[in-house]
Amino acid sequence: MDFMKEYEKWLASPVLSEEERQELEAIRNDPKEIEGRFYGPLEFGTAGLRGTMCVGLHNMNIHVIRWATQGFAQIICAEGEEGKRRGVAICMDCRNHSMEFARAAAEVCAANGIHVRIFESLRPTPELSFAVREYHCQAGINVTASHNPKEYNGYKVYWEDGAQLPPHHADAIAAALEKIDVFDGVKRMDYDEAVKAGLIEVLGAETDEKFLSNVMEQVNDKAVVEKMADTFTMVYTPFHGTGHKLIPEALKRLGMKHVICVPEQMVIDGNFPTVVSPNPENPEGFYLAVDLAKKNNADFILGSDPDADRVGIMVRTKDDDFVVISGNQTGVLLLDYLIGAKRRTGKMPEKPVALKTIVTTEMARKVAEVNGLQCYDTFTGFKFLAEKKDKLESTGEGKVIFSYEESYGYMLGDYVRDKDAVSASVELSEMAAWYASQGMTLYDALQKLYEKYGYYAEKTHNLVMPGLDGLKDMAELMAGLREKPPVEIAGVAVRQQKDYKDGSVVNVADGSRETMELTGSNVLRYEMADGTSIIVRPSGTEPKIKVYVLTQGADKAACEANLEKYGQWVKSLQK
Repeated sequence: MDFMKEYEKWLASPVLSEEERQELEAIRNDPKEIEGRFYGPLEFGTAGLRGTMCVGLHNMNIHVIRWATQGFAQIICAEGEEGKRRGVAICMDCRNHSMEFARAAAEVCAANGIHVRIFESLRPTPELSFAVREYHCQAGINVTASHNPKEYNGYKVYWEDGAQLPPHHADAIAAALEKIDVFDGVKRMDYDEAVKAGLIEVLGAETDEKFLSNVMEQVNDKAVVEKMADTFTMVYTPFHGTGHKLIPEALKRLGMKHVICVPEQMVIDGNFPTVVSPNPENPEGFYLAVDLAKKNNADFILGSDPDADRVGIMVRTKDDDFVVISGNQTGVLLLDYLIGAKRRTGKMPEKPVALKTIVTTEMARKVAEVNGLQCYDTFTGFKFLAEKKDKLESTGEGKVIFSYEESYGYMLGDYVRDKDAVSASVELSEMAAWYASQGMTLYDALQKLYEKYGYYAEKTHNLVMPGLDGLKDMAELMAGLREKPPVEIAGVAVRQQKDYKDGSVVNVADGSRETMELTGSNVLRYEMADGTSIIVRPSGTEPKIKVYVLTQGADKAACEANLEKYGQWVKSLQK
């Protein structure tokens, strides 16, 4: 694409506002900036779109939103009149412009004759997944950039099962967008006119109530919460986002009497003024929560990201300090707890199953199998976990009791097909209360699990590669590893080289080849002679290569030594 030609096309478009035109005029003498914004469109994938908010074809703005929605609308319309009647549910988070973008998407859908159910205001991502299923919609749209910095926004698309779009539909939208002009190819209908015509319907408290009813059905042992309610104290923060309303309400319904919310972070604000990054994976964001927990003698801190699909926790140690429990560790704790709680309360189904992704700790498999559960891997992303859940349950092979990935996402129950911080918050709090009834914090509980199941440790490295040059660097890194697969890493022999792109497995010792069930994803994996797994994959939503080191050892020190050793190799990958 001729980026200067595209730049001039945008400048000349009558659709642009005067403010947008001035923004583009301001970069006229900066060809690098112009190239970054106009060298090509944002790539539409199974996660939809995500990018920084500014004017340009390669950025998030109202014109790109309309254009993407027109492409999606054509896929929905291809389902016929029934698909248009079933329509689309639309949701948005707390970010700047999210409501504006959501309404713009609604206008395009309505202009294409598609019935729209749009939430009156910001809602958690899992509630969008629930609404698609509850109202039998053909599809869903969520305007959110999840836990990204404030400069970002995104556009997630869902299909009728309530999961994010499967690859073949994403490919179909990407193909449709190639033929749609960003300005002239888009249909639009005034929002208020579409409401009057019955094409746009607004969702509110009634959907919240249905959603919360399903959340509360995930509770396993309410009696233990009632037993601990007078003494158990916890702190919650929504990081300025969509969890601010429903998570405290769900915890109240659980029976938690002492839930202290961080007041500064209960304020809805897309600029996230109290944190550098609104990501529960970053412990520094919890500083206000930690202060509040110490003042109120709380043992347990819980924080949800801006669109309330991820949740992170911190717990008090015997040294009266607070430590982060990682996403891998949280999932292991929750899986072990759910197995025990469901068996105690008679709620364990026949043929119970746990699901995790290929980059999630192998300790989860150990917990599952020791307790008689099947454990399956999927590619990274809840659309794949949802797909596997549906396949297992529809064939009668098993009933999934828990699905999770290491990046702080957890899915329980049957009413959503995406990660859900609301139900996870409820179950994590129930679990914390149960351990408190045993005189233990979750930190204590985690140490007991290591004693029972063995020592495991994980670290995710992010090799950030921004901009146009970064895309080339990412491609070159993956190509280089494929052209010359390592036979030794950090002085340890590679036992197997796995390529999830074609499903190939090479046994390094004798060169023999096998194939895996999972194929079709740009991911490389190395199984080391010491039992460590190293996985290399480009992020689907951010400009970086993610490298996961999953290790095990005789004790904590051995695990940490492995992480350090392999971490040096990871650093050598980046130029």
